[in-house]
Amino acid sequence: MDGARQPDRRILLAGGLFAATAALTGCSSASTAPAAAGASPQARPTMQPTTRPTTPEAAFTRLVEGNQRWVSGNLQHPDRDPDRREFVAQEQKPFGSVLACIDSRVPPELLFDTGLGDLYVMRTGGEAVGPVVTGSVEYGPMTSGTPLIVVLGHQRCGAIEASYTSLKDGKPLPGNLEAIARALRPAYEQAVREGGSDPIDTMARAQVTLTAADLRSNQDLAPLVRKGTLAVIGAYYSLDTGKVEVLSGAPS
Repeated sequence: MDGARQPDRRILLAGGLFAATAALTGCSSASTAPAAAGASPQARPTMQPTTRPTTPEAAFTRLVEGNQRWVSGNLQHPDRDPDRREFVAQEQKPFGSVLACIDSRVPPELLFDTGLGDLYVMRTGGEAVGPVVTGSVEYGPMTSGTPLIVVLGHQRCGAIEASYTSLKDGKPLPGNLEAIARALRPAYEQAVREGGSDPIDTMARAQVTLTAADLRSNQDLAPLVRKGTLAVIGAYYSLDTGKVEVLSGAPS
């Protein structure tokens, strides 16, 4: 962003969201039939900031504890009932944003034992990023103060393996899958430099750390990181154990 002449992006986003919400609310009110005479309107639940971690450290602790429950099988299944659905129907304030792979075995809401309204979740093959994905990751921190971003890679990632083989052999993947391989090239090149007995796993971990570092230094997110109101974590999920391992960026 270029100094004072550029409008603050967070203000623009928040203003646009407010205007859209107001317009939608007006449409809803106009189309709703009046309540029957004598009936007392039911009060809508309001968001309670005290139920939501507001610091990177508290949000990180919440996710760590949830993953520990997932590993042990002692799940609480929080925020997954009709009361919670009603509670978040009018407003959401998730405490974390997770960029994960599309793999069906890696659902962030489950492996962190969270529920409705707790996490923003973005999922792409191999956590590949581009402008739309990056904008989606920025959404929470820049519009509602979400204090934590997690880039979550995982064991035996099919997108990583396919991209590694494609780049190694010089054979493009079919269709738009090739765009994933191109996005993962920096991780591939780092894995080649590092070597090792399992280059695909090395590439999966490299993709996480590189992506987390890029988000941490992002021109819009970096000021929040420097202020300590946002942490960007790189993490790796084991399909065998269910455990999430932190690779970089854990708040202290």
